[in-house]
Amino acid sequence: MSRSPGRKQENHKISRELFVLTYGALVAQLCKDYEKDEDVNACLDRMGYSIGVRLIDDFLARSAVKKCRSYSETADMIAQVAFKMYLGVTPSVSCSSATGNEFSLILDKNPLVDFVEELPAERASLCYCNLLCGVIRGALEMVHLAAEVTFLQDRLKGDAVTEIGITFLRKPEDRKHRR
Repeated sequence: MSRSPGRKQENHKISRELFVLTYGALVAQLCKDYEKDEDVNACLDRMGYSIGVRLIDDFLARSAVKKCRSYSETADMIAQVAFKMYLGVTPSVSCSSATGNEFSLILDKNPLVDFVEELPAERASLCYCNLLCGVIRGALEMVHLAAEVTFLQDRLKGDAVTEIGITFLRKPEDRKHRR
């Protein structure tokens, strides 16, 4: 039997939509379970971290990327390969520090909020997509890059774009291997 050429892409779209809907239900349940937005944000970050720790193996196997030599290469890899592979979007990257260790991923379209109109007024400090910060942090940690990842801007809070800030916490090390 033969498969139609568009079948794989159709399945990918369906699974992404299912993930987005499931994610919305997860956040709604966490909001019921926790009174404070900070607790929901922390829970989403922990969940994302656990996903990132496991997802990095899949990413490295499927993307066949080579080792990044700088933080800017790493930020570009996250935006151009990882986001495209898993969420179907490509954020723009900007470096926001003279030392070259702080970057912003700017998403014009965030697929996690496709079915969300706005946050309830009583949930003003909720970081709805905080899972993404945890995923990025967990994946980076597994390749020995400690980073702080936070939302700087969020369309759900009235900002013009969604912006994720990544600050690498260690200086890049030049390692020479002896033979």
